[in-house]
Amino acid sequence: MRYFLFLRYNGEAYCGWQRQKGQPSVQQTLEERLSMLFHEPIEVVGAGRTDTGVHAAFYVAHFDCTALPLAADQVVYKLNRMLPDDIAIMRLEEVAADAHARFSAREREYRYYIEPTKNPFTRTVHWQYAVPLDVERMNRAAEVLLTEQDFTTFAKLNSNNKTNICHIRRARWEVRADGVLCFTIRADRFLRNMVRAIVGTLVDVGRGRYSVEEFAEIVRSRDLSRASGGAPAHGLFLSDVHYDAELFLSSK
Repeated sequence: MRYFLFLRYNGEAYCGWQRQKGQPSVQQTLEERLSMLFHEPIEVVGAGRTDTGVHAAFYVAHFDCTALPLAADQVVYKLNRMLPDDIAIMRLEEVAADAHARFSAREREYRYYIEPTKNPFTRTVHWQYAVPLDVERMNRAAEVLLTEQDFTTFAKLNSNNKTNICHIRRARWEVRADGVLCFTIRADRFLRNMVRAIVGTLVDVGRGRYSVEEFAEIVRSRDLSRASGGAPAHGLFLSDVHYDAELFLSSK
């Protein structure tokens, strides 16, 4: 039987989602607790890797087991009691045997938060950046992303990508009532470090280093050296992963 596990986590204490030797990861932590609860080895497959310090307000992983040891809601309850405070399980759903947390995903969404003032309560989840930014100009530059498909400019070196083609459906900055800037970007797939590199370069547009036209040239150059440095990891959240409803047995 295969299940999708819906969770969220604060990535501050982890090397990212993916298991890495000698370093704490969300994947390893989750596998250890699931194996204890199920009394059998459980391996989990995630919707994608998040880098060190990146958070997930919404994340999906799948695992296989012979049977649930308890009702689904009780599994969620007990697992939350066993997990550290920075990982929380939201729900558990049985899915089709061929459903895959990573490869069955149709779209993913990330959000990046920039706070223009110093705030001790949000310093681990917002990039606190005091330089004034022209949000309207940043949005005009972000529209360029919707017209392009090859994002080699924002691809991390030595990532072994089969392709750097991505289809971005949404890319927009909004200013919340509290003054925090939120960048939402949604696409069928993302390259490693792509969102942080895009945010870093858009911030340089907002502070006047690049014009909108120069940003477009940078994107189309397919030259990583022309992108700005990546924005800090702690301001980035995976915020949504979308799947076809047919994958969920409860919908049939």
